[in-house]
Amino acid sequence: MSIVYWIVVGLIAGAVAHRVLDSRGGFLGSLVVGLIGALVGGKLAEILRLNITGGFVDQLVLATVGAVVFLFLWRKIRR
Repeated sequence: MSIVYWIVVGLIAGAVAHRVLDSRGGFLGSLVVGLIGALVGGKLAEILRLNITGGFVDQLVLATVGAVVFLFLWRKIRR
């Protein structure tokens, strides 16, 4: 999987997570949140033993869920 693919998935997932939680975040913020979210989502899928086929939509949903979880926890820690 190429780095460009990861960046695209990260940007979309981060932007959606920012919208869902009504938070601020520019280009770089969305990218970072999305990439961390992809890692968090992957770990959650591993823990829950979810069978992810690896398609673009599957990875995008997983990264978005992970990004929302990450942003939610980040807010709770910072407050």
